[in-house]
Amino acid sequence: MAAWGERLAGVRGVLLDISGVLYDGGEDGGTPIPGSVEAVARLKRSQLKVRFCTNDSQKSRRELVGLLQRQGFDISEGEVTSPAPATSLILKERGLRPHLLIHDGVRSEFDQIDTSNPNCVVIADAGEGFSYQNMNKAFRVLMDLEKPVLISLGKGRYYKETSGLMLDVGAYMKALEYACGIEAEVVGKPSPEYFQLALKEMGVEAHEAIMIGDDIVGDVGGAQRCGMRALQVRTGKFRPSDEQHPEVKADGYVDNLAEAVDLLLRHAVQ
Repeated sequence: MAAWGERLAGVRGVLLDISGVLYDGGEDGGTPIPGSVEAVARLKRSQLKVRFCTNDSQKSRRELVGLLQRQGFDISEGEVTSPAPATSLILKERGLRPHLLIHDGVRSEFDQIDTSNPNCVVIADAGEGFSYQNMNKAFRVLMDLEKPVLISLGKGRYYKETSGLMLDVGAYMKALEYACGIEAEVVGKPSPEYFQLALKEMGVEAHEAIMIGDDIVGDVGGAQRCGMRALQVRTGKFRPSDEQHPEVKADGYVDNLAEAVDLLLRHAVQ
């Protein structure tokens, strides 16, 4: 693998995943990953542009930012790209009326959306809301449509909380795809459009940006397919087998965000 100086040359912007990189969530609000609060502060003090790019679909952007601020992170709502607001815009632009299979924590993001007589289904990480009854209702809505539209806020397989690994929305999305014989539209990582939105909001080109995440497929693979570089942290959902993934190889593996920031400030900032 090339030296760090070569791998990080020309980086002007940093995209940070949140869950598993900044903190591990939990019923009590979660816990910052050691060193991550100061790592974000150091990045923000540097000349690098910073954007937070999350697939979290259990909390509104406001709630998520408030949680992180209470944990000590220097972060504002305007710095976060998240799937629920982006999906809300898509629904408005396309005149779609969703049946919502989502977590109550993110429902406020859809307050201005017409949900009468649904002509699509929006699925997010509904947590305990993923009952058979609720999944079957979403299935029936899709099967009753002549041209069924399923929009999923991300397609992660699992994520990590302080209590352990948690099944993510992707498993339920795949169940509906299989049952209905359709393919979901994904809003969130690893969707190229989602990464491009984050880059546009940050104001840098793909070749000038690097993604730091814990998901080898969603974070690393998705970013690389957009022309970005990507580092994987060995925190959050990371598994040692990720470093031998058959299809995706990160531009570098680091123990945590603090190490990634050390390398960026040493090699990317001139």
